[in-house]
This record gives sequence, C-alpha cells and structure tokens, in this order.
Amino acid sequence: MASVSLKQIVKSYDKTPVIHGVDLDIADGEFMVFVGPSGCGKSTLLRMIAGLEDIGGGTLHIGGALANGVAPAQRKLAMVFQSYALYPHMTVYENMAFALKLAGRKPAEVAAAVERAAAILQIAPLLKRRPKELSGGQRQRVAIGRAIVRTPEVFLFDEPLSNLDASLRVQMRVEISRLHQELGTTMIYVTHDQVEAMTLGQRIAVFNAGRIEQVGTPHELYNHPANLFVAGFLGTPKMNFIAGEIIAASANHANVLLPGGAIVDVDVDAGPRQGDRVTLGVRAEHLSIAGDHQANTIDVGVGHVEYLGDQSIVYATLAGMGEMIAVKQGAEAPPLHAGGRARVHLPPARCLLFDAAGRALARAPLHA
Repeated sequence: MASVSLKQIVKSYDKTPVIHGVDLDIADGEFMVFVGPSGCGKSTLLRMIAGLEDIGGGTLHIGGALANGVAPAQRKLAMVFQSYALYPHMTVYENMAFALKLAGRKPAEVAAAVERAAAILQIAPLLKRRPKELSGGQRQRVAIGRAIVRTPEVFLFDEPLSNLDASLRVQMRVEISRLHQELGTTMIYVTHDQVEAMTLGQRIAVFNAGRIEQVGTPHELYNHPANLFVAGFLGTPKMNFIAGEIIAASANHANVLLPGGAIVDVDVDAGPRQGDRVTLGVRAEHLSIAGDHQANTIDVGVGHVEYLGDQSIVYATLAGMGEMIAVKQGAEAPPLHAGGRARVHLPPARCLLFDAAGRALARAPLHA
C-alpha cells in the first residue's frame, strides 16, 4: 500500500491549461473518488498519476517517493479502464496471468495469484471461458482481477462501471467496496456519477474545470458544500436554489426575502449583512408540505408530481421565480396534483446561504 501526494500539479494541451495547480493528499489505504462533469480533468489527472500523461508542472509522490520521472511500469500501480481491454483469444485465466508471465514469474506463483484473485472476485468457475462467453459484469471482474494479481500499491479506476446496466452497476459498487475492505489497498476511483461517488468514497474530490472545488467525506460534502457548484452537483434531485436578499441578520440567523415577498429565517453563524444578495439552498428531502399555522413557509404552485412508489417528488414554482423547486414526500404524505397549490416548510437549520460569489456562508455543523 502507498500514499499519493499531489502538489501544484498542472497540465496543458497546446498551451491550453486543463489542470490548474491541484493539491491533494491521499492516505495509505484510503478510497478516494474523483467526481465531476465530463471534461473537468479528473481522468486526465488519474492518467498523470498512472504515468500515461506527462505532468506539466508540480510534484507527484507515491509512497513518499517522487514519481514524476518514473516509468508507468515502475510505479507499482494497476489501472482498470472503462473498456475491459481483455484479449479475446485468451481464457479468463490467461488474461489474468498474462502480465505475471511477461514479468517472468514462476508458473506456480502465477497460478496461486490468479486463483486467489478469482476467489476474491468469485469468478473461479469462469477461468476456462473466453471473454465472449462472459457478461459485462463478469468481464469487469476479470479486468479487476488482472489488476489484483499484480499486487499493486495503488489501484486506479477510470469510469469502470460506465458500460454496465443499472442493476449491474449497483452490484459492482458493492463488489468494489468489499474488495477495498478485503485488500486494504489505496484506491483512486474516477466517475461522473455522483451516486457512485457518494456510495464508494471514504473521501471525495469534486472537480470542476480542472480544479478541485472541495474535498471531504460524503457527509461533509452533502451537508456542508463549500459553494454552489458542489451543492448543485451532489444530490438527486439537485439542491433547490432560490435567489434572495438579507433584510436582517444576527449572530446566528438571518431573515431572507424571497421572490414573491415571502420572508424566511435561516440559521447561519456569521457573514451576511442587511442588503446582501444571496442564494438560499435547501435539499428536496428537507422540505415538507406545511401544516396549519406552521412558520417559515412559502406558497407554491404544483407543476408536476413524480410517483416513485416509496416516495414522490413534487416539482413546484414559487411566485416570481422561473425555476421549479423539488420537494420529496414519503408514500404516506397526502397526494398533490399538478395545477394545485401548496405551502412548503423550510427548516431554518437545513437551509444554506451562498454569497454573491457562490461561496457558502458558515453555519454550525450537522452531525451524522
């Protein structure tokens, strides 16, 4: 196992910067996820760690040793790609054993390594098959097994589940998480899927336009996003954002004027001043249809309702606001219908405020 440390890493293509001074420390044995939209630089950075892309500037340390000029084969890494990249004419056993045979390992060592990896991944009965005889999930297991037999110090995963259907992705997420617990090896996992990021990562680095916006645990990022980008990227449906203005503020809360004239209280530690333009953010599951005489509410018009069995998502519009907000309701909640009206409660402790630059204003931490 090994730690990975990135200091002021930069990368350009034809003088166009794509990675802008990334700093990140990944602990020995940690499961780190890089997440962000397509084109944000997460896969490029992973390939720089692997040695498949040159580092334009800054330093990369793997296991405490400088790795900038180290050849990919000497970095003690193993990479699993989005495409399975299996040799079609070889059996599963031969695919998994190929790198070890090239390295001159003894047949008994090769057999032991392959059988151990196959047992871990539960593909031992498949060792005599060829890739065309396997399902997508089985092929991905073989690709992971090919990496395991090399006993790397760091595993690199580049969108490994993108080619699988939804049910297989869920199954493989469980398998990869179990694999990390069993091996205890440092893992760096790239994905654009925020569900994969939240369910797999011990910590997550959220990328945007070649920069890291925030690094933290899934709980930290979900409940305490550093800015509007992180708040809007994580969560399904995404966080509701409503433009507002501070009309009063004290040491631990603020009154926010919303479109249509509603005034709501928001818990906030410090920062806002009267007259400041802000964005109020609140997640769909923290909103609820208000009861009689309940405070801190807004009136909305119901535009669309999605029934999902165990819950429904109500999309509604606040007067004076163009975009819809989403409200999650449990199955036992009274049904709402398109074209109706409702009052929605905003819990002060669950509302976030973002300043005019999109930065989150401080508030007391929520405990898991």
